[in-house]
Amino acid sequence: MSKKLLISDANIIIDIVVGELQSALFALDYEIGTPDILYAEELEDQHSEIIDAGLVLFELKPDAVNYAHTLHQQNLIPQVSVNDCIALALAQQESCALLTGDAKLKQLAIIEDVSVRGTLWLVEEMLKSKLINASEAEMAYQKMLDDGSRLPVEKINKQLDRFASEN
Repeated sequence: MSKKLLISDANIIIDIVVGELQSALFALDYEIGTPDILYAEELEDQHSEIIDAGLVLFELKPDAVNYAHTLHQQNLIPQVSVNDCIALALAQQESCALLTGDAKLKQLAIIEDVSVRGTLWLVEEMLKSKLINASEAEMAYQKMLDDGSRLPVEKINKQLDRFASEN
């Protein structure tokens, strides 16, 4: 059985690397991909190890490139970057969910009828799969927050409390 594909933008990858959750991420029953251009422009210089960990690079087909360009030009949600539109277009191209922590990209994905998941959902999947425990999740979240991630602390605490009480 093949793994279900998820397309990620840069901020999710950065959260995962900062939280030191790469091995847990790529042990999940998902294939994680990102657009090759987004990787080259936003991740390669500081996070190239993510390729060896398991990140798959995808190329957009011409129709998806046009779609990304149109999305960016329409400016339905201001301040969504070209690379964010490219990630959304790739998720659309591959008929899969988009991983993002960017609120504006999430809004645009919802408008474009693409399902969206974020860092908390990924950590939840890692916890459910017993790839990490609540203590490891808490340490990872703290590293992400210390690095400037704008994760919702209240939701993190609820998630951690739930998993700590279950185990």
